[in-house]
Amino acid sequence: MGLSGIEIFKQLPKTNCGDCGVPTCLAFAMKLAQGQAELASCPHVSEEATAALSEASAPPMRKVTVGTGEAAFTVGEETVLFRHDKTFVHPCAIGVAVSASESDETIDATVAAALAADFERVQQRLRCGFVSVVGSSDAARYAAVVSRIHAACDLPLVLQTDDVAELTAALDAVGDSKPLICGATTANADQVFALAKSKACPVVVRAEGLAAVMELTEKATAAGLTDIVIDSAPSSEGKAFRDRTFARRAALQKKVAALGYPVIAFPGAHAGGDELLETTYAAADVGSYASIIVLTGAEPWRMLPLLVLRQNLYTDPQRPMQAEAKIYPINNPGPDAPFFVTTNFSLTYFIVAGEIEGGKQPAYLGVVDAEGLSVLTAWAAGKFVPERIAKFVKDSGMAGTLSHREIIIPGAVAQISGELAEELDGWNVVVGPYEASDIPAFLRRRAG
Repeated sequence: MGLSGIEIFKQLPKTNCGDCGVPTCLAFAMKLAQGQAELASCPHVSEEATAALSEASAPPMRKVTVGTGEAAFTVGEETVLFRHDKTFVHPCAIGVAVSASESDETIDATVAAALAADFERVQQRLRCGFVSVVGSSDAARYAAVVSRIHAACDLPLVLQTDDVAELTAALDAVGDSKPLICGATTANADQVFALAKSKACPVVVRAEGLAAVMELTEKATAAGLTDIVIDSAPSSEGKAFRDRTFARRAALQKKVAALGYPVIAFPGAHAGGDELLETTYAAADVGSYASIIVLTGAEPWRMLPLLVLRQNLYTDPQRPMQAEAKIYPINNPGPDAPFFVTTNFSLTYFIVAGEIEGGKQPAYLGVVDAEGLSVLTAWAAGKFVPERIAKFVKDSGMAGTLSHREIIIPGAVAQISGELAEELDGWNVVVGPYEASDIPAFLRRRAG
């Protein structure tokens, strides 16, 4: 169990200096107790207090990073059981497995599919997260396949074998890329832990049941390892769901350090070769605490729905999805094209932009930073008001782009037209449609 906020407060300097970003030491102590702050944020804490508070200041779930460079992914560090309690922190990684025993042509095709699983949705990049290489009981072949994949793509690697010879050969080839070693078992733990430590790589500990997993994680930490992923080797999807839920609750609510790690899932192991069932299981894994999900294929029909589901679940409910605030030219507009403005709530932007594009008339769409709020909500909150809109227009340079001085505002905020005209001296403010679906007809009337 962790320390209480009052127990932590007793160890703090009690200066209420605010240097940690929190107004008082008591408030900072409460955040530490809830896993919502780090002790390092306090520049005045003594070495003795740091040692005493190490347990309380540690997050209940370890953060683990796999890979290097831009394609590296981070999982763990979660602090809540349910997304709307606060938010989920690091999206689960979804990747694909290849077997070293397959032909080079088959492996290349799977890797190509993984690289092609790269999509954009609401201005966010969604892509396959990694390639997992399954062992073949041939160390030379395994190392060659791992090296081949590493050279062919930038995705992080998961070394999915408990054969120490295979792991050693593969790590000698690509160890500096920080692959995930998958993994350590009761039989090979000492050797695999030594490999993970020597190469500074994260490691999966795999044992049947959470009790056995806890024994291995404790052994791993005693060996000096901290970047650990757990696998309870469930025999069914139902047992996988049960183990992940129990582990998350134990780590977050009971502060069971031995279970405070990300979890890896293999939905295909329970699907009996049924790809649709595997994808259904993977969707359940996304929503039930799996941090790393290994699929048997990376076709768009399974990757895109899973990535979109993940995007929806891991969006911060306290921060609406936002489009970039800027000018968007649509349908190749010229200087005489109409100029619309709206807010940067992603749904608003994509609906309005879609209707303008569908109307097949060129136009400019100015997206004003309204902190991710919809038009009426932003207006009511003082975020989509004449002063902000006028500043956006002036800063955008549209006065030098357009041959006219006319701006079209959403019909829902028609009441600001007069004040906006005052703020934008020399501009004509036009009240556009109330509903975005009426934009194409509005454009046709203006063009006709």
